[in-house]
Amino acid sequence: MTTAVATKKAILDNAGYAYDFYHMLYFNRDARKAFSVEFVDDHDPEELEKRVQEPSDATGWQFYFNNPAVPESVRRKLESALA
Repeated sequence: MTTAVATKKAILDNAGYAYDFYHMLYFNRDARKAFSVEFVDDHDPEELEKRVQEPSDATGWQFYFNNPAVPESVRRKLESALA
C-alpha cells in the first residue's frame, strides 16, 4: 500500500467513514457525506481531508464524485440506500 493510499484510508477511517461495496463509495451517515472510490483515488490526501472536514449541508447528503453533474435520479437512489 502506498503512503498516499494509506493516508487517504486513515483520513476516512478516522472520520468514521465506512465502505459500501455495492455502490463503491465511502460514506458517513452522521456527516451525511459520501465519496466515490474514483474521487478518493484521483484526489490528493490534502484535498480529501479538506472535503471531509468542511461543514455538512444540513439539507441533505453531499456526494463527492469526479463528475459533479450527478443525475438527480442517482442522487435520490443513493440517498435512499444510505438512509
